[in-house]
Order: sequence, then C-alpha cells, then structure tokens
Amino acid sequence: MRIETGTGISRFMSTPTVSRLTSDEVILMRNELFNKEKERQLSLYPRIEKIEVKYTGKSHPGTVFVMNKALSTPYNCAMHLSEWHCKKSVLALVDGEVWDMYKPLTKSCEIQFLTFKDEDPEEVNKAYWRSCAMIMACVLKRAFKDEYSVNLIKSPEVPVISGAFCYDVILDNRLNDWTPTNDNFRSLTRDATKLIHKDLPFETLHVEAKVAHEMFQHNRYKMEMIERKASQNAEGIVTLHRFGDFVDVSEGPHIPRTSFCFQYEITAAHNLQTKQSELIRRFQGVSLPVHLKAYHIVWDKLLERSKRLVSFSGEVQLTKYKDML
Repeated sequence: MRIETGTGISRFMSTPTVSRLTSDEVILMRNELFNKEKERQLSLYPRIEKIEVKYTGKSHPGTVFVMNKALSTPYNCAMHLSEWHCKKSVLALVDGEVWDMYKPLTKSCEIQFLTFKDEDPEEVNKAYWRSCAMIMACVLKRAFKDEYSVNLIKSPEVPVISGAFCYDVILDNRLNDWTPTNDNFRSLTRDATKLIHKDLPFETLHVEAKVAHEMFQHNRYKMEMIERKASQNAEGIVTLHRFGDFVDVSEGPHIPRTSFCFQYEITAAHNLQTKQSELIRRFQGVSLPVHLKAYHIVWDKLLERSKRLVSFSGEVQLTKYKDML
C-alpha cells in the first residue's frame, strides 16, 4: 500500500534489529505454536469416545446424533440435518451456551442453530461484527509489510446499531501525520475481499496463559490483554481464534467462515484522544452478510454512516441489521 505523508510518498525501510522478527516470521511462529497446542490437546483423547447430541430446533426436533467427543463440531451435526443448516447456521447453542460452528463438542449435550434471520439475532450480529473486525485487523497488520510497525491493540465490542465495526491500532510513529486517503481505504478493502473469497474457516483454541504469552510476546498490548483474560477464570485460560494463518486473542464466538461476509468495506480511521503517549487509531468498516444483501442506495447510506467515529457507553442495545437501514 502506498503511504503518503506530509513529505510525500515514503518508501523507506526501517532497519530491524537482530532480535526482531519479520512479520512473516511472527506469523509462522504463532501458527507453529497454535498447531502444536492443538495437536497436544487432541492427544489427550487417545481413543475415540462417543457422545450423544440431541437437536432441539424447530425442524427434526428430538433427533439424536452420535458424534465423536472432542472431534465433532456443531457443523458436523448440521451436516446430518440438511444443506440449509450447513449454509445458514452462523452459531450454535450448546446447552444454552453460544458456540462456534467449528468448535469441537466435549460432552453429550443439546444443540440448536442460530441464523441471521432469527427473531432475536443479537448473538449472531455480535459474532458477525467481531469477525469483520478480525478480518480488518489481519489486513491492517499486513498492509504495511515490514516498512512500518503495526501494533494491534483490540477490537472494541460495539453494537451493530453503531454503524461500524472497529479495531484499535498503533502505527509506527513516523505515520503520526499520515491521513489515509480514499485510495488507501480501497486498497485495504481489496485485501479484505481477497480473504473473504478464500472462504477461510474460523478456528477456536483455548490455551493456558503461558502459551498465549509465547505466541504474542512481540506485542505488549496483547500481552496485557492475555493477563486480563487469564485473571478472569480460575484456570487461567485464554481463548484464541484463527482464520487462515492469522491468530488473535478473541473470546468469540465467530462466524463459521470468511465467505459469510458479502458487502464489506474499510471506510475510516480516527485518532483517539487517550492518556497514552502513543497515537491510537480506530479503523472502522461496515459489512453485510451474504444472507442480507442491500440495494446500492441503502449500502451507500451505510457507508457514509460507518465513517463517523464510533464511541460507546455500553448503553446502546444490539438490534437487527434492518434497524441500521
């Protein structure tokens, strides 16, 4: 991505220290650790155990699936119902708990599926916004390659009615005077669209804090987040999610695959007023899922709205996508 600063187009390279890993090396390291921990957890179940999963949805109520403990997922259960359930299900409810579609089931349970067109789509909407923000984080991390540092901080949990999903980042201080142009946003959006078209699944992994620390040792903001997350449960467990080779600290749940996104644009970047010495930028975007497409006039209105700075007090309640229009 071409970056224009006040002194023109900057293409100079920062000189890495010996101990500093390149972005590609960090990605490789995180994925190796993710895969290693995933394999370790699977090894805890040396023999396949069966569990019974009772479907409590409207169609085929009472159907019981015999599944494999710690291997089978809600998506595998949906496959036993119909193609419709596979394509439309965004999340599962497992014994009343919201669950990722590709997160393994660990015990006998009751299950039902959630879609965008349910009467109460709150959890689905939250998962969609969360996943859109994670896609944007991946794009931002890679857009600057190794020319400028990009520290991902967090994705604020903002309601759909706010008009935009967000991710807060700290860019290289040499970019403090940089204002992204429309061309920059179009470039970022193209990168996001490529990820969406790859139809990448979102994976879930619960890890001990020490494992998460090792993965994110090069990002002090994530290290602080890991400490907070681990302190919130007695086991000190932190939840990670991955799509493709991008790993982030995220409680989830997330949508099943990137292809659930349809209309998607990264539209704005705002400088936040904080007590920190570093400049925090809130990048924002807007999206609609493949199941809820909008006409051009409506989409244009959503784009304009998404450019306004999103701030939140926790008082605004989530609503349906149609209430954004």
